[in-house]
Amino acid sequence: MDPIPQEVIEIFTRTGALLQGHFVLRSGLHSAHYFQCAQVCQHLAEVGRLAELLLGRLRGTAFQTVLAPAMGGLVIGQEVARQARARFLFAEKEANALVLRRGFRLAAGERVLVVEDVVTRGGRVQECLEIIRRAGGVPAGIAMLVDRSAGSARFDVPTFSLLEMSFPTYPADRLPEALARLPVEHPGS
Repeated sequence: MDPIPQEVIEIFTRTGALLQGHFVLRSGLHSAHYFQCAQVCQHLAEVGRLAELLLGRLRGTAFQTVLAPAMGGLVIGQEVARQARARFLFAEKEANALVLRRGFRLAAGERVLVVEDVVTRGGRVQECLEIIRRAGGVPAGIAMLVDRSAGSARFDVPTFSLLEMSFPTYPADRLPEALARLPVEHPGS
């Protein structure tokens, strides 16, 4: 039995990063659970441990650079890059799409690992993969702290997570009565 998921849940719970209530996710879906990774990212010793565990999952995956989508992937992406002694870049929104800014460039053939905190549907990860490919880079893999889709978000490169967990999500017009009674929170990403 893999002890890592239990350790990750303990870290998220201890730091207040696993929340319960009524949340609207970035996808627009509603859920009774939310991973607020910004809470765990306040505790750099915990971030270091999560990065160490994530890198353990990546054994044999060669990469030169880490690319993380802003904001969620910034802290864990940078720590993964630091521990792996890799270059770190981040993509940020411009005209509602992720792009490389600030003079960041990828070289043709550069092997890039995408690092994200939580993936529900995988839209931001997919945007990062497209950025890498448009630049002529090679997506080496995807590493995430939490795969909220429990494996249903699929990518065409090797994908690694510390925790796979699928909490039910609902469109706004199909909320269970108990969830609909709770005040709605928009926690951000």
